Amino acid sequence: MAWVLSADELKRRQGRARAELARRELAGLCLFSPMYIYYLTGFAFIQTERPIGLAFPRQGRSVLLVPRLEEDHARLHARVDEVTAYPEYPGPAHPMRRFAEICGDLGLASAGVGVDSDGYGGGYGYQGPKLSDLMERARIAPARVMIEEMAMIKSPEEIAFIRESEKWGSLAHRLLQQYTRPGLNETEVSTRASLDATQAMIRALGPTYRPLSWTRSGAHAGYRGQIGKDSAIPHSLTTNAVFRAGDVLVTGAGASIAGYSSELERTMIIGKPDARQTRYFELMLGAQQAAFDAIRPGARCSEVDQAVMTYFKTHDLMDHWRHHTGHALGMGIHEAPFFDIGDPTPIRPGMVFSVEPGIYIPGYAGFRHSDTVLVTEDGMERLTAYPRALEDLTIAA
Repeated sequence: MAWVLSADELKRRQGRARAELARRELAGLCLFSPMYIYYLTGFAFIQTERPIGLAFPRQGRSVLLVPRLEEDHARLHARVDEVTAYPEYPGPAHPMRRFAEICGDLGLASAGVGVDSDGYGGGYGYQGPKLSDLMERARIAPARVMIEEMAMIKSPEEIAFIRESEKWGSLAHRLLQQYTRPGLNETEVSTRASLDATQAMIRALGPTYRPLSWTRSGAHAGYRGQIGKDSAIPHSLTTNAVFRAGDVLVTGAGASIAGYSSELERTMIIGKPDARQTRYFELMLGAQQAAFDAIRPGARCSEVDQAVMTYFKTHDLMDHWRHHTGHALGMGIHEAPFFDIGDPTPIRPGMVFSVEPGIYIPGYAGFRHSDTVLVTEDGMERLTAYPRALEDLTIAA
């Protein structure tokens, strides 16, 4: 298998985008987000201060504007009708003015145009005009939701990438668990497990493997600082902690495959778990199972989160609640929709989510598993096959 988006997949997406533009009575799209440009063109790039923009009319040729340093790269990989380059940013003429000229040539300067943002927003010191200021006669309409809705239902090709990601993320996690021992440092263990899994993945997948990720390359597994009492901080940062007997550990693992990823997280304990650790671990499993039981086509995302909230209230856990139950994923680490009581999006077959309700006791420990699940015609399939039981996640002290 070639580990890149196929030409047929990209053609299908572009056709659907044009149909959506017609339905919304828009003449075209102007996109600046690396994720959205990749979704429609297959061009993965590093976002910097130099603007990159896609002008994608409903009818006519699509044009990708890039800085000169990305021109050769874009010509190799972008599925568009034309790639054009400007010299550099800031440069003598602002690149956004060139982009507005391109839109004018395509008939978008005085029409309804969907945008993911009103101009380039790449950061890194970038400053520039809004697209609406450069195209005063155009009707600028937000269109991020349009692309996000297209991306919600994963194609068979996308699901194959996510399955392959899970396979190598699980290997990285297996090695992480195997290498973790009291007295070792989290950074050395995480680096070793990630490197060994990545090397195995490259050998297995061969020369066609491409991570195409703007966040990480290869397979990875680590702790991100969620060790001991800091496991109670859901988004902790690495502290180079040294493992000790009795520590509760919260992990994270995955792999980048053609720009797609999966999510695997587990709670592990070094040494024989005590009664308190066992209690919270089992309560965490129960919260996750409540979510699994609620995931089915036709239900709403809010109902899954509500099932978990009910579980938390029933077991007097609300003081230890910190976040919603999960989120969609695929190209992004987080995508819409969300398993949140504020998200009424209907659940449909082909959606892929993380399921990760956590229990957090400040100053003591946190407990969270995250599994990647695929919504099927009659329920859900758990794509992450890594063990969930406490006995399988206990590390010898």
